[in-house]
Order: sequence, then structure tokens, then C-alpha cells
Amino acid sequence: MIALALCVIAFLVCYLAGRRTLGKGIVALMTFGYFYGILRANLLTTYSHFIFDAGMIGLFLSVLGAKYASNQRAGSEAVKLWTILLMAWPALLVLLPFQPLLVSLVGLRANIFFLPLLWMGFRMREKDLMELSTGLAILDLLALAFAGAEYFLGVPRFFPVSPVTSIIYSSGDVEGGFLRIPATFTSAHAFGGTMVATIPFLIGLWTRAERRFQRLLALTAIPLALLGVLMSATRTNFVYGTAMVTFVLFTTKMKTKYRAMFLTVVALVALAALTNVRFQRFKSLKDTDFVAERIAGSVNRDFFEILTEYPMGNGLGGGGSSMPYFLQSAVRHPIGIENEYARILAEQGIIGLLIWLCFLVWFLSNYSVAFAPGPWSTSRRLLWCLAAVTFGTAWIGTGVLASIPGTVIMIAVMGWTAAPQGREQQVRPIFAPRSQYNRAPGRFLTDRV
Repeated sequence: MIALALCVIAFLVCYLAGRRTLGKGIVALMTFGYFYGILRANLLTTYSHFIFDAGMIGLFLSVLGAKYASNQRAGSEAVKLWTILLMAWPALLVLLPFQPLLVSLVGLRANIFFLPLLWMGFRMREKDLMELSTGLAILDLLALAFAGAEYFLGVPRFFPVSPVTSIIYSSGDVEGGFLRIPATFTSAHAFGGTMVATIPFLIGLWTRAERRFQRLLALTAIPLALLGVLMSATRTNFVYGTAMVTFVLFTTKMKTKYRAMFLTVVALVALAALTNVRFQRFKSLKDTDFVAERIAGSVNRDFFEILTEYPMGNGLGGGGSSMPYFLQSAVRHPIGIENEYARILAEQGIIGLLIWLCFLVWFLSNYSVAFAPGPWSTSRRLLWCLAAVTFGTAWIGTGVLASIPGTVIMIAVMGWTAAPQGREQQVRPIFAPRSQYNRAPGRFLTDRV
């Protein structure tokens, strides 16, 4: 009953928040996404698997019929078209008898459930971005509080051993035999990936917020998010986080005091990494033979073998989508694979894979829109690059389209970075003092950095 009640609460909260503003709606959804893993682990019922889904449906319904502002219409038809195309083909496959209906429905969720966020991300404006960034900063702090408790008290105190937590207990490869820390998420990788994805928003909040509280909140959350990546002990996310820090340091114009503060933050996190062996799993990246073996192990079934055996796919849910433990035995001819593109091929066939590849080509070809100058330019560039790298390396892992809540951020920012920054985003004036304003009419600042 508790899990069912949480489903109802998630639906209502996300619906009501989404009716107020899109930013508040996404923050509400992310809140349930952040705590989905720990709730599901401690509420072993069927309904606990649908807490996040209920919130997502509530958010979708809250924005149905919403109209674009006049400065948001450019490019909207392309985003709508791709959203429809990416969803239509998997929806058609449900009608084909490749897999049992329940398995196909779970597979359908994994293949299309997050895609409407592409359209929502396209519609985000300045107010939505500030609300979302502030919400993510607070959620990161809460997640790090749980991660700290798990570091000192142990993961089993928060995640009981069960079929739901098997992935957590199969990751005891940290120095000293410790488990990778999942915080409140379904796995350590979901934790680290979400921390990395929030960093560009935290940087945007730090440089754009007018309130001192928000800037301090962001400056506190940035190093803790980086620390969370180390605590998750996930190598891929460590590489992404390091690349982001390097990008900001060498490509962003900052005042001297801001650069000094940022360097101090990075130095503190680096010190923590170098003085604690539990944060040093990334050192295995120096072993080139191990890295090559790991990549080869991810591609554990030949791509062309799947193409030959299942040119139309093995049905939704039959190619590697995560299944609830109570449905795993119902999958026909299950294919185990750690390659997102091979998973799409195995479930949607060659047609579905081609649709996705065409969409990614369109997204990458719009880099000039994402890299256009503007008040959120640093965040947009970081997020565009993160999306490009994530899909560029998706052939060595799965879960890009079904990670909770990381996929929410990933798909939403793909829509946002494809949207030209409208007048309302490009001109958010922070006016100079009146005396200066009189001497230079119309003078304003568009960024604090």
C-alpha cells in the first residue's frame, strides 16, 4: 500500500508542479528519480517499480496543450517530427508477436518513455533553467548526504540484499573489497552519471543567479558532485567529469576571483582523490590491456550476428532492456549485450536503428545552435558535448535510454541545446548602477563570469 500511495503522490506532485512551470515540474520528477532506487530497494512490491513512471505521466499530462512562446517556434517542427518518429516505430512493434505483451510493454517503456522530454527540453526558458538548476543543486546535496552515510555505515544499511539490488552487490571491486556507493540511486553508475550531468547546470547557476544564496548553493554543490563521482567509483563518469572541469578552466572567461574559487574547489576534490584509496578506482584506466579487454567484453555479441538472426529485432524487451525480476523468465530468446546500438537493433530491428542514427546525425549537425553565444553558453556547450560523447560511447554499455533519472537530463538537454536561444534568454539584463546607466543608455550585463 505504501508503494501504491507513493505512485499516486508522484503523479499528483509532478502534475501540479508542471502546471505551475516546466522547471518546477522537471524538478519534481527529478526528486522522485533521485530517490527511486532506495525506495524500490526497500519496498519490494510490484508498485514500487512504477513510482517514477507515475511521476513521469503526471508531468506529461501537465504540459499537454501548452503552446510555444513566439520566440520558441524556430526549430520546433523538427523536434516534434523526431519525437514522433522515434516513438512511432517502437509503438508499432508492440503489435507484433515477438514477445509476450507485458514484456513488450516494459520494452516499450525503455525505448520511448523518456522521448517526450526532447520536446519539453526544447521549451525550457530562463526561469525554467534557474528553477531546474537550483533544484538539482539541492538534490545533489541530499544525495551526497546519503552517500556519506553509506561510506561510513555501509551500503547494506540502506539497500537490503534482494533481486532488485543485485547490481549493487555485484560491484564490490573497490579497494579493500568495498562496494561502489549508489547513494539513493539504483546503482553506483546511475549515481555518478547523474552527478556528472548536473555539473553544467550548477556552473550555470553559479554564474547566472542573482541571489547570493543560489550562487553559494551552486559553489557548494559543484565540489560535492565531483566527490560523488569519486564515491561512485565509476571510471567512465570520472573521465567525463575531468573533461568538464578542464573545458571550463581553459575555455571560459572568468574574473580572477571566480577562477581562483573554481581552482580551489578542483584542488580540494583532487586532494581527496589522491589521499583515499577508495576513490582511486579510476587508476585502472592506466592499464591499457585492461581497458581494451573491458571494451571487448562490452561488445559481447557480434553486431552483424544479431543483424543476420534478427533483422526485424527480437521484440521490445528481448534485446537487453532491464526487466523487473518477476518478468525475466517470460522473455523469449533473451539476448544479453552491453552495447546500446546493438540493443536497439535487437529490439527495434534495422529500421529502428536507422531512425536513431538519423536523429543523432541531425542532433550533431545542429552544433552551431548549441554553441551560439548567450548567457547559458558554457552550460549549453558542456551539455551538448556530454550528450554527444554519451551517445558516441554507447556501444560499450547500455542504459542510455532508460537510466533513472540520468536519461531525464540527457534527453531534455538534447532538446534544449537544439533550440535557438530566444530573446528572453539572450537578454536577461542585470543593469548597472543608475549613474552608469545614464552615461551609457541600454548598458547591461548578460553574464557574471
